[in-house]
Amino acid sequence: MPPHVSADRSAAQPPGCGSVDALITQTRRLKGDMDAVRQDARSDATDPQGRWQRAIYDLALHQLDDLDTHLAQLRDGPPPVPAAERAPAASAAPSAPRRESLLSRVGSAEWNLLTDEAVWSEELYGILGRDPAAPPLTLDELPALVLDEDRPKLTAMVTDCLIDARPIDGEFRVVRPDGEHRTVHMMGEPVLDAEGGTTSMWAVLRDVSELRRSQRAVRESRDSLQRQRHRAQTEHRLAVELQEAVLPPWRGSPRLAHQGPRSLDLAAHYLPAATTSQIGGDWYDALELSDGQTLLSVGDLTGHGPTVTSTTAMLLGALRGMAMAGTRPAQLMSWLNQLLDATVQPALGSAVCCRYRPDTRTLMWAQAGHPVPLLFRDGTGRRLDAPEGVLLGATARAAYGQAEETLEEGDLLLLHTDGLAPADRLLGLAPRLDRARTAQECVRMVVEECGESERADDACVLVARVTR
Repeated sequence: MPPHVSADRSAAQPPGCGSVDALITQTRRLKGDMDAVRQDARSDATDPQGRWQRAIYDLALHQLDDLDTHLAQLRDGPPPVPAAERAPAASAAPSAPRRESLLSRVGSAEWNLLTDEAVWSEELYGILGRDPAAPPLTLDELPALVLDEDRPKLTAMVTDCLIDARPIDGEFRVVRPDGEHRTVHMMGEPVLDAEGGTTSMWAVLRDVSELRRSQRAVRESRDSLQRQRHRAQTEHRLAVELQEAVLPPWRGSPRLAHQGPRSLDLAAHYLPAATTSQIGGDWYDALELSDGQTLLSVGDLTGHGPTVTSTTAMLLGALRGMAMAGTRPAQLMSWLNQLLDATVQPALGSAVCCRYRPDTRTLMWAQAGHPVPLLFRDGTGRRLDAPEGVLLGATARAAYGQAEETLEEGDLLLLHTDGLAPADRLLGLAPRLDRARTAQECVRMVVEECGESERADDACVLVARVTR
């Protein structure tokens, strides 16, 4: 196509071939590196973040492909003589099957307003799916290829260019003869005569269908990732609110309200996991019962999130109600097991439940697949002998044993979930715990020892000191 006198600028001189070749080499090297990184990423197609990463890689590669194409065209110069101007013999020869390539994504056209003639490049025929032997469409015929909803856009661009000498820069969708839809980006300018009148219009048309598909995939995967993050944040906030409603909001060392001079000094702490933002099913509780005894319990349900937290709330409510009715720990565990087994969403859990009688300092307790309580006395610690008990929810007709332990003034009882630390590590704290003056100091020592490392799971610790 001959050079034009632009409506607002003169044609720029192309760069030298050597500099363009260097840019092409750099672009292709970058494409290879990008493709290698994409292959190594191995993103999970079922994960929103993985789909987003894959879409970004694909979009970047499409853009590098286009850059490679444009640089190659710049290096090779203007396209060959269009099909309409070839010798008749060549035009009459049957054409080989066309293969979509990078170079076929960009075509050019010129429409002469004085003669109503049109000249298309071979690439434009391929983009629009037209037979190269057919005459090019005039500006009046071109809208016939465009989707109905995009025709006003094309008409407005062409009108602004021809009447107001405005450059064309916009997109529209075309329907090829085979029914395939393609998205075309059109850039062009009017060609003016010496008096400033428009004599013709030239344009470069670029098939951006793959690029737009990649951009759409990026948007959709980004939106999916944002929805997932929003859902996760909402679930986390709900789980935190449920957990705060379930776990006692203890600060310092709480007193049990109706015992008069307190017989137990209590403190507890919840330690969240470092590797997940989800709230787990760990819980602790202490409740003064109507007969003057004290209920102490800790437990852990499998899983994370609001569903687990709500199930924990249900279990704690049932535990408190049954304990208030005078249910012994072994029977209480049996009924909790049946309740968990009958829930709509079955789950597994472990628990320790204790009833402390202050007048005799007797501890009656049962466990369901849970770490046993640790008893510290006179600077040493030991595990209590565990009665029989399987995980809650494991089997509908499980039997649970019960044990008793007589405590002494100054004894320290430590209940915990299995995410805290191995029992031997906790027992190693016996000399330090013996020097502590309050249950809260004991909990602080345990947290300092076990709570600073990167935790794989959340955990709870409950300390009860016998004060009289």
